[in-house]
Amino acid sequence: MTVLIAVCMFALLAWVGVLVAPHQPHRTRERLEADPSAPDDLASVTVLIPARDEAASIGRTIGALAAQGRGLAVVVVDDESSDGTADAARAAATRAGGVLELRVIAGGSLPAGWAGKLWALEQGLAVVDRPFVLLLDADIEIARGLVPTLLREARARDASLVSLMAELHCTTFWERLLTPAFVFFFKLLCPFAWVADPRRRTAAAAGGCMLVRSDALRAAGGFAGIRGALIDDCTLAAALKRARPPIWLGMTHSVRSLREYPQLRDFWSMVSRSAFTQLRYSTALLLLAIVLMVATLAGPVIGTIVAASTGDLGLATLAVAGWLAMAAAYSPLVRFYGLPLVWALTLPAAGALFLAMTVSSAVGYWRGTRASWKARAYGRSP
Repeated sequence: MTVLIAVCMFALLAWVGVLVAPHQPHRTRERLEADPSAPDDLASVTVLIPARDEAASIGRTIGALAAQGRGLAVVVVDDESSDGTADAARAAATRAGGVLELRVIAGGSLPAGWAGKLWALEQGLAVVDRPFVLLLDADIEIARGLVPTLLREARARDASLVSLMAELHCTTFWERLLTPAFVFFFKLLCPFAWVADPRRRTAAAAGGCMLVRSDALRAAGGFAGIRGALIDDCTLAAALKRARPPIWLGMTHSVRSLREYPQLRDFWSMVSRSAFTQLRYSTALLLLAIVLMVATLAGPVIGTIVAASTGDLGLATLAVAGWLAMAAAYSPLVRFYGLPLVWALTLPAAGALFLAMTVSSAVGYWRGTRASWKARAYGRSP
């Protein structure tokens, strides 16, 4: 009982610490929404889209780009697709009435040592000759006026990178349970306020939508400098922040992911492919993560259950207070995704699943596979 009281006290202090921290990592105050009135001259921007088997979604991605403004150039790198992705991109540009300058590049075979997405981006970068390049995933749909808004923001901040975290699909039970929690844990690991602070080393980006200064990207070594990175967005953000700060990362409803995760196994596959990479393949960090997540997420729940069965008022007070503080920290993301506030109480369940996904990722690594995605498996590093 003494140990459980100590765990609940630790959890309460941890969540209160999150709530009162000056950088407010749990909040959604770093926001940027599309402004349809932003100047729409986009002759300085090339959109670079790596695409592998994305025929089902790339048409909506291209269609949304056609509504952004004048002079926008788009380069799609067809990364050895087998489903007609290139034809789908061209057809979408044709339906848009030819307002886009679209170029489709047939990607070459993946060289040793490269991650697939980065190899596709490297091939596309070779034909980019404009000051800004928007790195956009092929399953992302952006609101009208977003590209001009990003461009204005990058210039106003003199930033080498402006990135927006896409609003993920949040319709099915598993998406509602896991999507807000996924974003929440990411924000705790990489506080957006620290990302924007040039005095701090914290760097992060959301790979679905990143506007980058082309000269800064090339000065940082391009994609070749990070060729084997599996968490490519955050690795690129770190390189750019070192070479040419500042960078900026925010939330938005104006960038939407078209990819759905209707079943638990879909989310599991997405998270487990890079979770252990986030821990730098360190068993010590994995054990630390297990201890911290069990203490801060499961501790208040276990304490509440034990207190209810034993009638221990002191334990009940600590446990319930810790659970409510946790829910209060989680509530801004719950509201962002349009869920009822009571949903914030489900964070411990989501955390348990994410912890299991992380352990699964570690087991896969120990068995010889760092990650597997779209029929490509990446073995352990030498």
